[in-house]
Amino acid sequence: MRIFVTGASGWIGSAVVPELLDAGHTVTGLARSQASADALTAAGVAPIAGSLDDLDSLKAGAADSDGVIHLGFKHDFSDMAGAGRTERAAVTALGDTLAGSDRPLLFAAGVAGLTPGRAVTENDPSPAVGPDAPRGGGENFAFEYASRGVRPVSLRFAPTVHGDGDHGFLSTIAGVARDRGVSGYVGDGSNRWAAVNRSDAAKLVRLALEQAEAGAIVHAVGEEGISAREIAETIGRQLGVPAESVAPDAAASHFGWIGMFFALDMSASSMLTQERFGWTPTHPGLVADLEAGYYTRRA
Repeated sequence: MRIFVTGASGWIGSAVVPELLDAGHTVTGLARSQASADALTAAGVAPIAGSLDDLDSLKAGAADSDGVIHLGFKHDFSDMAGAGRTERAAVTALGDTLAGSDRPLLFAAGVAGLTPGRAVTENDPSPAVGPDAPRGGGENFAFEYASRGVRPVSLRFAPTVHGDGDHGFLSTIAGVARDRGVSGYVGDGSNRWAAVNRSDAAKLVRLALEQAEAGAIVHAVGEEGISAREIAETIGRQLGVPAESVAPDAAASHFGWIGMFFALDMSASSMLTQERFGWTPTHPGLVADLEAGYYTRRA
């Protein structure tokens, strides 16, 4: 298949691309800069100039494809409402272009905040509905295209997709520990974070493209949950600083913007995903990657 990928040069997308190519697919990718276009070309991807705000480029990429994997997202925590509107507009452009073709539209989503107090499963619907909801209510909105001849598939990623080179949440948390001289966790640190190795996640995206039915929810989760305290203690050992509790009302001042996320319980199961797609995570887990120094060594 000829697959159009947004976010193809990003952290997850740059691992998905070789999975697709090795399986015999051809790939086109959205490139918002010359540097991105050059990186895609070097990876064997045909670049399409544009951005998530350039709906014409999204439509052109989708029209000239056998399916779309939408991994791009504006991770602007200062304007999450704006990011949600952009996401909803992008899904509209892609879905409208694919309508009536039965072609797949895979899109990135998350497991955070769906079922507070317990691990979220693939059978749990997202409560986010409407343009003002997180990510613009994109999951439920995209699923509406199933009745219009599109095969929408939700790719729910764990809050940390880890590996060497990751500059996401855990990199920020490790940076705070280095700057503060203490590796903190909120409260008793019993809240858990689901995790998945980047390479395992990439393989699952390819399997979902090839096998998932319309309306499927796929959990890219390799580990159901690692406690925030274990994460902090592992980071602390790598940096040679103590791991200590931070009071919930001091989380924002201690951690900055990442504090509100590090205090959340974001555990998730992928049991159904593993059964449905014959997918078994085989790469190192989160603690192993932390112990390898991927998040604590200086560039």
